[in-house]
Amino acid sequence: MSTPIRVMLVDDSTIVRGLMQRAFKTDPEIEVVASAANGQMALDLLKRNEVDVIVLDIEMPVMDGMTALPKLLKAAPGAHVIVASIYTHHNAEISMQALALGAADYIPKPSSQEADQSEDFYAALIAKIKALSYAAKKPAEKKKESAVAAPTQKKQTSSEPQHSETKPQMPSAPVTALAIASSTGGPQALISLFQQFKGRMLRTPIFITQHMPANFTSILAEHLSKAMQGDCHEARDGEVVEAGKVYIAPGDFHMTIHRDGGHSIIKLDQNQPENFCRPSADPMLRSLSKIYGKGLLCAVLTGIGADGARGAAEVVSSGGTVIAQDEATSVVYGMPKAIAEAKLASAILPLNHIAPYLLKVVAS
Repeated sequence: MSTPIRVMLVDDSTIVRGLMQRAFKTDPEIEVVASAANGQMALDLLKRNEVDVIVLDIEMPVMDGMTALPKLLKAAPGAHVIVASIYTHHNAEISMQALALGAADYIPKPSSQEADQSEDFYAALIAKIKALSYAAKKPAEKKKESAVAAPTQKKQTSSEPQHSETKPQMPSAPVTALAIASSTGGPQALISLFQQFKGRMLRTPIFITQHMPANFTSILAEHLSKAMQGDCHEARDGEVVEAGKVYIAPGDFHMTIHRDGGHSIIKLDQNQPENFCRPSADPMLRSLSKIYGKGLLCAVLTGIGADGARGAAEVVSSGGTVIAQDEATSVVYGMPKAIAEAKLASAILPLNHIAPYLLKVVAS
């Protein structure tokens, strides 16, 4: 059996730490090697324990999570940190700040009173730990940015993207809408992208599905608005789509776009999750491909799982264009890997090459 994923739990609640440990005992791939009641204790424990993933509470005595975060990352540079905080609007904002400081992911946690009845929370946390553990063990040289452009969408014959020294293939038709799908690592990637959009006039609407719960998507919209100095907001049901605006699928709602007369209208629903996600990128991409066809450009960024792959296939079938983030710059190479393996991408790019590519086709 392969070496278990080494996890450190940092939470001032002995109840929560105990319940996490009990949940992890059912999975042989995870081993809790250290448990701490505050940030200072965690730093002390790192002196004699090597870890792959740290689950970090925010509100703790002695040293809180935000104070501890940069210190933990410095003490354990190969580890990834998952911020776990009680589900409130304030803590959603704190979690976004933690991502900016270097946390890899976040998860809303139940209160101590609810912790023993939250099987979905533990299942989600285990999935995040497993997804991040590979990235934690990747050799440092894999972090180097590399650009790989696939000459065409139809001529690839292997599951790996082709290497080419040529420039990435541009869309065959004028782009009239941009769709972005992302999950783990997505907020950091999106903010990085939108900082490069700053001061540029966008010719098209932009639609984003980022896997996030309610509260978090509104905070993300605020951060993206500041980054780009433009209009980025949670989509509203029945809203008329306008060029130059950015629409984010709200947490716990699928976002689709439909035609009504001469207008594109946003629809929100709480239909069953797809790919275990709500919002899911697939319904968004399916609806956009029907409306925008060859004019749709889709970018699939870092994230767990394969959400967006089926929708991206419909984008390509409708004549649209798909690009994906490369492995080296992805926090988790799941969603973009599914695109690459399905041979759907016309370009596979490092994060810092994606914004210039997009700006060529969506900005004045």
